[in-house]
Amino acid sequence: MAFLTGFYALLFYFAAVVLVTGLVFKIQQYARTPAPLKIPTTPAPTTRGGVIFRMMREVVLFESLFRGNKWTWIFGWMFHFGLFLVTLRHLRYFIEPVWFPIQLVQPFGIYGGMAMVVGLAGLWVRRFFVDRVRYISAPSDHLILALLILIGCSGLMMKFVFHTDVVAIKTFFLGLYAFDVKPLPSDPLLLLHLLLVAVLMIVFPYSKLLHAPGLFFSPSRNQADNPRERRHIAPWARQLEQE
Repeated sequence: MAFLTGFYALLFYFAAVVLVTGLVFKIQQYARTPAPLKIPTTPAPTTRGGVIFRMMREVVLFESLFRGNKWTWIFGWMFHFGLFLVTLRHLRYFIEPVWFPIQLVQPFGIYGGMAMVVGLAGLWVRRFFVDRVRYISAPSDHLILALLILIGCSGLMMKFVFHTDVVAIKTFFLGLYAFDVKPLPSDPLLLLHLLLVAVLMIVFPYSKLLHAPGLFFSPSRNQADNPRERRHIAPWARQLEQE
């Protein structure tokens, strides 16, 4: 018991460091990458305010995916919105006292978990039965989908089949904040679920899942369509011009 608690404490410390440092490194890399051309995907807004509104639609509604493929949009939106609800539901394990909005979202988080698994299953089936998608699918794509589905299924099983001590789980994670490791329940399904979550945290900054922050740095999305009004010069080109 003490060994498992210590192992998972070290695992989550390590996973948190990898996740945070990896994200910071990648975001800095995205921010430093030059965009020498004005290449917004048209039709595009011509003002900065319009770009912000477009990005909001892309992040919340997946506008371009909706225009491209309705089935992919349905499953993709189900997964992402379900994941959003699940994340809000899980915040109760990391804060004390639990905020009132997080209390309200608890029952919806359960349905979010179901929607998340269904959406992932649809996206995975697509990689087997749609020829053009199967052709570009790498083993890593299947492994990431399998990892996410296992996380969702193990979480739902702990809710409906094999219950665990959620109070002890919360005590464990709150203890990690203060570097005061508390005993972790030794339920096999819980240990599997937490192991999979830690693996996801570790691989996240180095996988295709990084499209989440990467979207905001996409020049085809974050640029205004105003080449007639303003000359676009990349920062590195402006320095050369001044020299």
